Amino acid sequence: MRCPFCGYEETKVLDSRPVGKGASIRRRRECLRCEGRFTTYERYEQNNIRIIKKDGRRELYNRQKLTLGIVKACEKTPVTTEQIEEIVDNIEEQLRKSGKSEISSSEIGDKVMEQLKVVDQVAYVRFASVYREFRDLDGFLDAIKELKDN
Repeated sequence: MRCPFCGYEETKVLDSRPVGKGASIRRRRECLRCEGRFTTYERYEQNNIRIIKKDGRRELYNRQKLTLGIVKACEKTPVTTEQIEEIVDNIEEQLRKSGKSEISSSEIGDKVMEQLKVVDQVAYVRFASVYREFRDLDGFLDAIKELKDN
């Protein structure tokens, strides 16, 4: 594992623990040269699931892209990195269990919203505003009403 700070190739593992119901391992590492500390995640490789976009295009599932969308929705909220990783792990587990080789982006968006609804209501409304492409205040009011009704 190459150090992200100085590029040195030797690091030592300080701590390892399972995350996401054992689907991955979180490792805390330290560079043997600069003593910089960083975290890595080890998970098994997924089958190549393809995402069907709204316009019909297909692209390979990208964990980083999903994580980034959730991170943006959770900015300046109390949602932790571990909670975000757990959301992504849960969604990936659902994808694996479905057995599908293709899934629509709207199905994934729905899964994210289900998870965010439980974790943080502000993040839920933020994600919904992008995912559902709110064009006016009524979209926000509908999302808030949906939260209150549940």
